[in-house]
Amino acid sequence: MKIAVLIPCYNEEKAIAAVVRKFQAALPGAGIYVYDNNSTDRTALEARSAGAVVRAEPLQGKGNVVRRMFADIEADIYVMTDGDETYHAPSAPLMIEKLIAENLDMVVGSRLKTDASEAFRRGHHLGNRLLTGAVSTIFGDRFQDMLSGYRVFSRRFVKSFPAISAGFETETELAVHALSLRMPVAEMETPYGARPKGSSSKLRTYRDGARILWMIFRLFKEERPLAFFSLASVLLAALSLLLAVPIVITYIQTGLVPRFPTAFLSTGIMILAFLSLVSGVILDTVTRGRQEIKRLAYLSHPGPAELGKRNGDE
Repeated sequence: MKIAVLIPCYNEEKAIAAVVRKFQAALPGAGIYVYDNNSTDRTALEARSAGAVVRAEPLQGKGNVVRRMFADIEADIYVMTDGDETYHAPSAPLMIEKLIAENLDMVVGSRLKTDASEAFRRGHHLGNRLLTGAVSTIFGDRFQDMLSGYRVFSRRFVKSFPAISAGFETETELAVHALSLRMPVAEMETPYGARPKGSSSKLRTYRDGARILWMIFRLFKEERPLAFFSLASVLLAALSLLLAVPIVITYIQTGLVPRFPTAFLSTGIMILAFLSLVSGVILDTVTRGRQEIKRLAYLSHPGPAELGKRNGDE
C-alpha cells in the first residue's frame, strides 16, 4: 500500500534532517512530505537535502498545514509526526500493522509512559490530562493522550476530515472527528524523547491551552448542540427561578408584587431558557444531517484491511 509520512514544520533546521532519515529507514518506500510553514531558517533546505519532498503552506499554524497536507497528498495510509525528533520512528511500522490488522481509522502514539521529564514536562502532562478529560466527558472516553502529534490514519479518515482549526488545536479536532463518527480507533504506547540541543518548542503553554479549550467549547456546541443548549437552558431556568422565588413568596403573603423589574427580568430569562432548548432541538437535527454527510464521505473510501486484501490479490 502507498504510505505517506506527513511532517508539518516551522523552524526545525536542527532536527528535520534526522527525522526524515529515521522515517526513511523505518518505512522504506514511503513518501516523506515536509510542509514548511513560513520557516525563517534552513528547515526547507535541510529537509530537501535529506530526501524529503518539500512543500510550503503560507497560512501560519499547524491546523492550516494539516488541512493542506490532507488535501494534497494521495495515499492509502498516512503517518503524521512532528519535525522536532521527539517521536519514535521505528514505532511507525507497528502502528501501521495495528491499523491494518484491526481495520482501524486512527492509531495514536501515546506519550504518557515516557521517562524523559524534559521531553514531556509535568505542567504539559497535567494540561494534557485535563483537556483530554474534558473531551472524554463530552464526546466519549477513548483517548488517554488526545494531544499527541504522532498518528497513523486510514485514507477514509483523512478524506472525510473537515479541518476547521488553524493552530495546535488541530489534535483536538482530529480526536473529536473520530469520536463523533464513532470510528474504530486505538492508542499505542511509543517512546517520546527530548528535542535536540539548539531547537526550541513552538508550543505556548497558556495561549495554546486556551485555544484548545476554546476549540473544545466550539466543538461541544457544534457536535452536541442539544446537550450544549439544554445545559444553557437549565442554567437560565435555574437563574430565573432563583429571582422569582422571593417575588412569589411575597405575593403569597401579601397579594402584592412589589418588584416589577425583577419579575420582568425573571420572565425574560425563563423565555430565553425555552428559546435555548428549542435552538438545541433544531440544531441537533442540522448536526445529524452534517454527520450523515461526513459519514457518507467516510464510507466512500475502503478501509485499510480491504486495501490490504486488494493489494495482496494483485
